[in-house]
Amino acid sequence: MLWLIFKVIKWNDGWLKPYQAKIYIGTAVDQLMHNKHPAGPPSDLKQIDETTWELPISHKEGMRVPARIIASKELIDAMDGGVFEQVSNVATLPGIQRYAFCMPDGHWGYGFPIGGVAAFDPEEGGVISPGGIGFDINCGMRLITTNLTIDEVKPKIKELVDALYLKVPAGVGCKGFVKLDKEEFKKVCMEGVEWCEKNGYAWKSDVENTESYGRIPHADITKVSDKAIKRGMDQLGTLGSGNHYLEIQEVREGNIFDKEAAKAMGVTKVGQIVIMVHCGSRGFGHQIGTDYLRVFLDVMPKYGIKILDQELACAPFKSPEGQDYYKAMACAANMAFANRQVITHRIREVFSRIFNKTAEELEMNLVYDVAHNIAKLEKHVVDGKEKTLIVHRKGSTRAFGPSRSEELPEKYRQCGQPVILGGSMETGSYLLAGTDAADEFFASTAHGAGRTMSRTKAKELVRGDKLQKDMETRGIYVHAVTMQGLAEEAGQAYKDINLVVDTLDKAGITKPVVALKPIGNVKG
Repeated sequence: MLWLIFKVIKWNDGWLKPYQAKIYIGTAVDQLMHNKHPAGPPSDLKQIDETTWELPISHKEGMRVPARIIASKELIDAMDGGVFEQVSNVATLPGIQRYAFCMPDGHWGYGFPIGGVAAFDPEEGGVISPGGIGFDINCGMRLITTNLTIDEVKPKIKELVDALYLKVPAGVGCKGFVKLDKEEFKKVCMEGVEWCEKNGYAWKSDVENTESYGRIPHADITKVSDKAIKRGMDQLGTLGSGNHYLEIQEVREGNIFDKEAAKAMGVTKVGQIVIMVHCGSRGFGHQIGTDYLRVFLDVMPKYGIKILDQELACAPFKSPEGQDYYKAMACAANMAFANRQVITHRIREVFSRIFNKTAEELEMNLVYDVAHNIAKLEKHVVDGKEKTLIVHRKGSTRAFGPSRSEELPEKYRQCGQPVILGGSMETGSYLLAGTDAADEFFASTAHGAGRTMSRTKAKELVRGDKLQKDMETRGIYVHAVTMQGLAEEAGQAYKDINLVVDTLDKAGITKPVVALKPIGNVKG
C-alpha cells in the first residue's frame, strides 16, 4: 500500500501539489476497494420499459439530467453497484444533454462506467473529460473476412496462431516492426489510416471501411507532450496487453441472423473464417490522458466546475485547455486507427504465406473498424433541434443507422453501420448492425460482454495453464504472453454476451447479424 501511495504522489516523475496528491491517493484507494458498492439496483431505480431503467435527478444532489441504464431484468439485478454510482455522477457534469447512459455491458470503470455514453453541448458550457473516454484512447475493434473455410484452416490453426504471435507483438512494453523517427510518427498521428495507405500498409477499401475514414481531422501534434510521443513512437503494429487480442473465428450453422446484412458485410457462408482485432493507442494515448488529467485538475476552479468524483476531471470543450485535449486525443485516435491497420497488414502477410495465396486472392477484406473509447463531434437532435454535441463513448461503440447514410460506406447505407461486439475468448463475439432507433442513445451501443469480476478475482479463481489446456480440448488454440494474463480473461469473468446482444436487440439499438465463435487466439 505504501508503495502504491508513493507511486501516486510521484505521479509520472513529477511531484504533485498537495491537493492533487490527496485526490490521487483517494482515487487509488477507491480503485482498490471498488467492490464497496454492492451489486443490485438502488431503491429509487425506476423501470421505464423492458430494457430501460432510470435514476431520477432526485437520486443524487447535483444531477442535471436523469441517468439511464439499458439492461434486462437479469442484467440489472446483477449489475456492479459502481455503475449506478458512476453513471449518476456523470449526470452532474456541465452541459450534459438529455440523459447519462450506460449500456448492458456496463461495469465499474475510471470516471465513467465502462459502457458509459454522454453528450455535451459546447454552446451550453459542455465539457470534455478524459474519464469519459478512457486512457487507451480509441481502443477499438476491427473485423476482417476471408474466403477460407473451417476445413481449410483448422488443420493449420496452431501454425497460424503461432505465426501471428511472432508477427504481431503483444504484451506490456512490446515494440512494433514499423520503425519511425519522430517526424514520421507525427505524420501518423495527423493522418491515421491515410498514412498507412501512402506507405503500403493499407488498401483503399481499408480507409473507406474505417470509422471516420481512419482519421479525426482535428488532430494537432503540438498539443501532445514529448513524453507521449516518445512512448508511442515504437508501438505501431502492437497489440499490447490486458484484454487486447487477435482472434481467428468461425461462422457456424445457425449463427447468421440477417442474411442480407451479412452479405453486405462480406459474411456469405457457414464455415467461413474471419479475424477480429482488439487494441488501441497503447502508451501514447495513456500518456495523453495522464497529461491532461493533471491540467484539468488545475483549471477546474478557474471555470467554477465542481465535480463529485475527481476521476471526472474536465474542462469546458471550448476552453483553451478543452480544445488542447481534444486535439491531442485526436492524435491518439489516429495513431490507434493506424495501429490496427498495420496489424491488419501483418495478418494478411501471415495468411498469404501459410496458404500460398495473395491477401487479395484470399479476399481478406476489412468489414469495419470502430472505436469504443473516444469523444467525437456529431450532430444529434435534442428536443426537436439539431445540435452539434461532443459525444463521449467509454467502452461504447458508435451505431449509426441507415438514415445517417452520408456518413457510412455506400454498401452499408441500407443495413446500417457494422458494429463489432467483442466477447470473451471462450464464448465468442458478434457482428451487429446499427439502427435509426439508436439515435435515442446518441447513436451508441455496447462494446462487448462486460466484466463481472475484477482481474485480481479472476486470477484467484482460474489457473491460466489449466484454462489454456481446457480451451484446446474445446477446439480453441490460444497463444498468450503470460498465463496470468490468460486467467484474467477467462470466460467466467464476463457477462453472457447473448444476454447483452438480446437486450440491445429488444431495445432497438442494434440488430444481430452474425455470431462468431473463436478457434484461435493471440492474447496480449
